[in-house]
Formats: sequence, structure tokens, C-alpha cells
Amino acid sequence: MAQYGKTEYWEERYTRDPEPFDWYQRWAGLKDTLLEFVQPAHSILMLGAGNSRLSEEMYEDGFQNITNIDISSVVTKAMQEKYRDKPGMTYRQMDARALDGVTEGSFNIVLDKATLDSILCGEGSTHNAQKVLSEISRVLMPNGAYIAISHGQPSYRLTYLQKPEFGWNVKIYTVHKPMMGMSGSLSADDKENVHYIYVCVKGESTKEGGQ
Repeated sequence: MAQYGKTEYWEERYTRDPEPFDWYQRWAGLKDTLLEFVQPAHSILMLGAGNSRLSEEMYEDGFQNITNIDISSVVTKAMQEKYRDKPGMTYRQMDARALDGVTEGSFNIVLDKATLDSILCGEGSTHNAQKVLSEISRVLMPNGAYIAISHGQPSYRLTYLQKPEFGWNVKIYTVHKPMMGMSGSLSADDKENVHYIYVCVKGESTKEGGQ
């Protein structure tokens, strides 16, 4: 099985295969849900950006303040070169478990397409996931949102996302896997045929529920 939790796996993969690759979904499949939460003026942190076209497609749609980070120096250098003519679109080599140099409350939105899933495939997954989510909580502004696109069902993901120390109000959406939407017979809750979008809004949990 691929070692998605290891840095070495990604360095080797991006060296071997530099072509753009998107996990799960492209912007077209996500925008109807995400536009409710993400605005063009927002400061966006893209976790585990890799060589995905998601940031490029969002940039072309008017979202032009995107900081992309990835643990792989190989892919970060390639993307810095590819997008050097796009002001406001930056790439930095960084470990999501320790967002060194990123100040508290820097971002309106943290977007994660498959990064949490990758971490949960690796050794020390629970500990590493906690470190990543703590860092996300730290760099989010009040009322900012962490948006995770995942294959993981709520019964497996909410354990991590609904920790009281984060104080996140979590909303769950589903989107059909690409090509699955062709069949009208598929129901939205068919677990094998959907990806989950977890929208975790910071600082709202105490307002709701009258605590």
C-alpha cells in the first residue's frame, strides 16, 4: 500500500510524475458548496496543495489570495515556477503539523483536499492529525472556516473535528464522485459514491446550543 503519510513517498512520486493530479474533485465539483463560505477577498491557505489544479481554477474564478503549502520540496519548487506570473498565488514548502512562520489568525479559510486523509493513513496518525488540526485552528481567524474534502465517513472523521478545544461548528455536505453523477439512480447518501465536505467554522460552537 502507498505510504501516503510519509514525506519520502511524495518526494519520489512528484519526481517520477510531475503531471497535474487532482485527488477526489476539481473546483467545478466543489464550488456550489464552497461558494457559500469562501469569498474572493478571503485569505486562503491550501493544505497539501501538491500539483493539484484546484488553486489555479479558483484563482481564475477570482480567488487571488491563496497560500499553498506542501511537505514536498520537489513539487513546491515546480509550482513556484509554474505560477510565478500569478500575483497573490504563493507556494511554500511546509509541514502542516508545524506551520512555522504563520501567525495566529492569518487566514479566513483553510482548504484541505485529501491531506487529513493522507495523514490518517500514516504512522502515528491520531497524534499527527491532532497536531495538524491544532495548527489549523491556530492560524484561522475568528469565524474562519476549515474545509476538508474527504473520503472518510462522518463516523470516522467527526471524532477528530469535533474536539472541544477547537470550538468548531461542523457542517457536513456530500458531493458525488466524478462520473458518478451521470446516473440519476444514485442517492446522495450512497456512501460509496460520494465525497464528504466538512465545513468547520471557528468560534461558532458556543453561540449555538446556548452554552
